[in-house]
Amino acid sequence: MKTNAIPEGYLLNASGHLVPEAQVREQDKLRDGVARSLAIEAEELSERLAAFKTRALADIGDLVTISADRYGVKLGGKKGNVTAASYDGAYKVTRTYAERIEFTEELMAAKELINQCLIRWGDGANANLRVVVDRTFRTNNKGQIKTADVLDFLRIEIDDEDWKRAMQAIKDSIQVTGTAVYIRVYKRIGESDQYQSVPLDLAAI
Repeated sequence: MKTNAIPEGYLLNASGHLVPEAQVREQDKLRDGVARSLAIEAEELSERLAAFKTRALADIGDLVTISADRYGVKLGGKKGNVTAASYDGAYKVTRTYAERIEFTEELMAAKELINQCLIRWGDGANANLRVVVDRTFRTNNKGQIKTADVLDFLRIEIDDEDWKRAMQAIKDSIQVTGTAVYIRVYKRIGESDQYQSVPLDLAAI
């Protein structure tokens, strides 16, 4: 049932049933008002952020094209990291491309090799390394493994043949599935040469 079809004096519950307002608790009405108000505003903010990203990509794309045209250059594609700074250096806006990667079944072979190393090393295995291994290969509620944690293993250099085979298995398991583009905005801190990011997501504010 559509919301605009709800008759006056009734509320629609989560099961799709009409409930007379007189039978709805005041606390439920209060909760409904808070959730609905915040959600509607969030949708509007999301739309504005999407519009901002579209405009930012277009503006930076135009900037790159104009620059290329000045030198009679034809660009072969849209990819490429770009930084646009204000004339006074107060602001910087970056366009960054990053590859999306996933892991093939070879990652499970890497996990088994790492576990074999820990077992063989016994008490000599670093306790912190055991914690890192357990955390890295623990999947979230969507069955996914955090990419950055897996790649961090490649920075750990251990002179052990099984460990080296495990690292090679991780490298072989990496599969590029696409490319993501990001717009990031930075503001200079006072008169220094340091910049701080302008947060564009709720978690960072």
